Amino acid sequence: MAVIYIHVPFCKTRCIYCDFYTRTNMDQKTPYVDAICKEMVLRANYIGNETIETIYFGGGTPSQLSEADFKAIFEAIFSAFEVTDNVEITLEANPDDLSVKYIDMLRRVGFNRLSMGVQSFDDAQLQFLNRRHSAQKAINTVKASQQAGFSNISIDLMYGLPDLSIEMWNKTLDQAISLNIQHISSYHLIYEQGTKLYRLLQKGEVKSAEEETSVEMFSILIERLQQAGFIHYEISNFGKEGYFSRHNSSYWLGAKYLGLGPSAHSYNRENRCWNISSIAKYIQGIENRKPFIEEEDLDPPTRYNDFILTGMRTMWGISTTDLKNQFGEEFLDYCNKNIRKHLQSGDVITEGDRYKISRQGIFISDSIMSDLMYIE
Repeated sequence: MAVIYIHVPFCKTRCIYCDFYTRTNMDQKTPYVDAICKEMVLRANYIGNETIETIYFGGGTPSQLSEADFKAIFEAIFSAFEVTDNVEITLEANPDDLSVKYIDMLRRVGFNRLSMGVQSFDDAQLQFLNRRHSAQKAINTVKASQQAGFSNISIDLMYGLPDLSIEMWNKTLDQAISLNIQHISSYHLIYEQGTKLYRLLQKGEVKSAEEETSVEMFSILIERLQQAGFIHYEISNFGKEGYFSRHNSSYWLGAKYLGLGPSAHSYNRENRCWNISSIAKYIQGIENRKPFIEEEDLDPPTRYNDFILTGMRTMWGISTTDLKNQFGEEFLDYCNKNIRKHLQSGDVITEGDRYKISRQGIFISDSIMSDLMYIE
C-alpha cells in the first residue's frame, strides 16, 4: 500500500499564520501541472510496485485548479500507477472557492472527500487570520457539498487564537457539530517564524493565548466531539466510525508515500526526500529530467524515532511486537525502560502488546514521545 500527495502551491491570498510554500501569482499554473504529470512518471519507482490507496491534493489551495488541470493529473496517475478500486481522493479546499458549479465538477472528475479550511465560525477571528470566507459562507459551502453528494467531509478548526474566548470556542464547536459532517481536524495556532503572525507577536501587536486557556479549549474539544459521536483517533483528528482520514492514517501507520510538486516530501521506509521549494526550479528540474531533490537515508535510530512519533500520536499506539521485529531487542529495551514512568503515572496504558497514550496523558503527549526518542 502507498499513497500520493500533490502539493498545489497557489493561493489567492496568504493567511497570516501560514508557513507552507505557496505563491499568490498563478502565471506558472499550466507548466506546473505539466511538471506534476511528468514527475510521477520520473519517480514512480520510488514507492516500488505498491498499489495506490489514497490521493490527496494539499496546499496552498488546490481549489485553485480547474477541471482540465484535474483531468490531466488523474490521467497521469492512473497511467503511471495501479490504483485500488476504492481509492480515497481528497481535495483541500477554501470554502470561498467552492461554488455549486465547482463542487459538481469535483464530483464529476472523481473526488470523494473534501477537507475544508474553515478554521473558525467567528467572522472577527476569520478576518484576523486573513481568511477569504465568512462564517456563513463556510456553512453554506458545507451544505452545498452535501447536497451535491459528498458524504465524506472534513473541516479544519483552530484554537488558541488571540482573543478567542471559551464562549466563542464553544459556539464554533456548536456550529461544526450541527453541520453533520464526518471528520474534524483541530490545531492550536502556531507562531511560525517568518510569518506575518510571528512578526505581529514580536512587535507586541498580538498576544498568544494563555497555556491554561489553550489546555481548556483542547479538553472541551475532545469532550464535545466525543459526545457528538466522533472518535479521537489521532491527537488532532476526530472522525466518525468509518470516516477516519485514510490518507493521513497511512502516514501515521508507516505507509510509503510519494509527494509531487514543489516542497513535497516522500518516504519509502528507507529514505526520506523532498522537492525544492521553488516553482520555477521545480519545473526546470522536471523538464530536464533531473529533479532538484534533497534526500536523507534513514538509519535505525531515525526509523525508530519515526515509528514512535507517528504511532504514539494515534489511538492505536505502538506494537512492541512490531518494534522488536523492525528494530531488535536493543530498541525494545530502550522503549520499555523509558516508558516505565509514564505507565506508573497512568499517562500511558497497555492493551495487549501495545503502548497507548491515555486520555490524561494526551495533554503531555509531546513530553511522552520526547522521552521515548532514541538519543545516541
